[in-house]
Amino acid sequence: MAALTIPQESGGWWHAYVCPAHGVELDHGDLLDDTFPAAGAACRYGCRLDTDAIRGARAVLVHQATARRLRNLAAGEPVERREAVRLLREYATLYAGLPSAHSGSADWMLRGRLFHQALTEGIWAVNIAHAVRTLATHHEVPVALDTLVPFLGALRETAGAARAELLRKGEARSNYTAWLAAAEISCLSAVAAVSGTEPDTTGLAEEYGLNTHLRTAVNPDGWEWEGSTYYHLFVLHAYLLALRGARADHLPGDIAAVLGAMVSVLAGIATPDGTLPALHDGPYRRAGQAAEIVEVAALADQLFAGAPLKRVARAAERDSPDPLPADLAGWFAGSPLPALPPRRVFPDAGYAVFRSAGVHALLDAGPHGGGHGHQDKLSLYLYADDGTAWQPDPGQVPYAHRTFRRYYASTAAHPSFRVDESEQRPCDATLSGDVGRCEQAYDGVTATRRIVADRRYLLDILVLEADTERRLSAQLRPGAALDVVALGPDQSRTVWGAGGVAVMTGRHLARPPAEFTVVAHPGPADDPVRTRHGIDWSLTSRHAVFVSVYQATESEPGVRRVSLSDRSVHIELADGTVATHPIGA
Repeated sequence: MAALTIPQESGGWWHAYVCPAHGVELDHGDLLDDTFPAAGAACRYGCRLDTDAIRGARAVLVHQATARRLRNLAAGEPVERREAVRLLREYATLYAGLPSAHSGSADWMLRGRLFHQALTEGIWAVNIAHAVRTLATHHEVPVALDTLVPFLGALRETAGAARAELLRKGEARSNYTAWLAAAEISCLSAVAAVSGTEPDTTGLAEEYGLNTHLRTAVNPDGWEWEGSTYYHLFVLHAYLLALRGARADHLPGDIAAVLGAMVSVLAGIATPDGTLPALHDGPYRRAGQAAEIVEVAALADQLFAGAPLKRVARAAERDSPDPLPADLAGWFAGSPLPALPPRRVFPDAGYAVFRSAGVHALLDAGPHGGGHGHQDKLSLYLYADDGTAWQPDPGQVPYAHRTFRRYYASTAAHPSFRVDESEQRPCDATLSGDVGRCEQAYDGVTATRRIVADRRYLLDILVLEADTERRLSAQLRPGAALDVVALGPDQSRTVWGAGGVAVMTGRHLARPPAEFTVVAHPGPADDPVRTRHGIDWSLTSRHAVFVSVYQATESEPGVRRVSLSDRSVHIELADGTVATHPIGA
């Protein structure tokens, strides 16, 4: 491999690395060759794009890939360590010549120096600092590392100024705050290591606000407050990287408990094969995110006994071509802590997980989630045990594509409920056991959704009550192929999945009878151009009951018929038994 060079271009906003015509992230190419493609950045549909925003976005990706590569070089053979020192000195020279704030940043951005955004700079700085810290453990490095101390100090000062600005604005819970604190702690720890002092990351976490963030930005049920899988992982990653070298048994008890609860969240929402649903904002499927999941799992499996995220890592490895960073061995000192069992119900975030009859279901009935929330109250997501996404949360596109970003945050994109074919307002729902309730999405409308996990089937009961006659709809939004068969004027059968993937069947019945209308819609956000065919299940009334019964095809006994009486759902099974469930909670 040719010798690396550091890119001289400053980094823009990586979310701009998206095709405006198709909404897909552009091809990265070889990020360790920082030459911008001569024909323009490639879209999978054949577009070639070359704009200042796209060049700036790719520069972000190149700088971040270079910083990750530096971590590997620092943990490598002597020749690789010498290469790491050379590149770090080049970065130090480049950084020293930059102005105090990036002139190209948008007005809403918290500015960095090398990057438009201080957040992006903080992430990069964490990796730079860990490369230096790893080098400090090798005494045969030929160049004195103390020449990098001013560089580390400048990185820390930039991160600290940005974090102070967030605190001044009252944004102490921001995910930015976690990464900026991690950058400060990592840079200070690297300086200590260079001086021959053992870094006290546990003490630094308290002094530089990381522990405060852990105590305020994570709900008691373990979820990062925004309720997004991506941002939960993102913040947990910052925490674990910042705490390098800490003894697990020396962490403050409440901090260890929060970290354990955050890991338990991921283990709890994952399908049996380890697939993580892409709840609220965040990529539906992205190689960079998969690599982050694998690293988070590796770190969590060092901090907690029993490898609690082993399945999650194995599933993410399918989408990540990158090996783990070479410096992870011995990241934490001492013996690992006991892992918490995976949780299934999260009353603060408003998620409940159900598993039955080969179906992994997740009910979304919680707070909106701030700027990363979606208008998706009482959505029901359905996955197979092997991770097949029968009806997933569709995720989100890179933020620079405003049209698709609005769509993927909308009610229309989710397996939720609608009234008068309009969008839910951003609002909160509440979860009580197996029942979600929402009274704020539409004026004069109350919605409840109850999930029953019988070992033979999964039962879904959605009830809508309006103060006047309204157009009331339940939505089915498949991520896989969907076939619909009418079983009479008031009942339908669906088949989800085909072509070698797991298959699920559904029986659907409404009172009053409702129309099953097939609608085309964009599929999951990793490829918005891919069309799926879903269902708008609608009627006009003041009251509606929508009942669905789901099974994986291999589940026995099969569902033969579903019927409704005034207050109950009756499910007739192929073995002749009839199960009855109340419509109300």
